Amino acid sequence: MLRKATIKDVGKIWKLINQYADKHQMLPRSLSELYETLRDFYVYSENDQMLGCGALHITWEDYGEILSLAVEPGKGGQGIGSKILKACEQEARALGLGKIFTLTYVPGFFEKHGFSRVNKNTLPHKIWSMCIKCPKFPDCDEIPLVKELG
Repeated sequence: MLRKATIKDVGKIWKLINQYADKHQMLPRSLSELYETLRDFYVYSENDQMLGCGALHITWEDYGEILSLAVEPGKGGQGIGSKILKACEQEARALGLGKIFTLTYVPGFFEKHGFSRVNKNTLPHKIWSMCIKCPKFPDCDEIPLVKELG
């Protein structure tokens, strides 16, 4: 079942994201940050077990960012990440956004869903305001991708 996240999901989201962050496969998120951005998140669960999460964060007039998209280890390849990404994209379209982007270490997944690699310099400066909090700032090594929503 795919749904918007609730307060009860925060601990599970934090654990899922940070187990990938511990392996340097995604950026870490603090509990404080997750509570502040909870309304951005979707979760996918089966039998009361959360199997995936991801968020759409509005960053600027025409841009939304897909972030913290993660699926429980061993559950990949079942379409869970794709369902979460599709929900984020549908919400972006409903809000009237023209583009969604992501910064990732797993570009292949996003490329399969119509995203294209871009130079970081082509993204609006406003999106970098979140990067100041990042432990990798200013030496970001994530790959930027954008999808035009049309």
